[in-house]
Amino acid sequence: MNISVIKAEYVKEYSILLFFDNGVKGIVDLKSTIFNDHRKIFEPLRKIEFFKKFSLDSWTIVWENELDLAPEFLYELTEKEENTQANKG
Repeated sequence: MNISVIKAEYVKEYSILLFFDNGVKGIVDLKSTIFNDHRKIFEPLRKIEFFKKFSLDSWTIVWENELDLAPEFLYELTEKEENTQANKG
């Protein structure tokens, strides 16, 4: 499955509202991913202020330490809701 994140908005704690290029949107809670993965690259994200500073590249969200998460992975973790034309944007 080829999918991309086209928009992302911080919600609260370790949750981000994601909009995918297939018209699906939903909230992903990354707390367990960040705290249960013991690789060093995840350590800065445990500080909420660092976590909030994500941006979009051409296909997914990325943080200043160059950590990015595959959009397919994010899609699987997302509590999805179908987007309607009125909600797109």
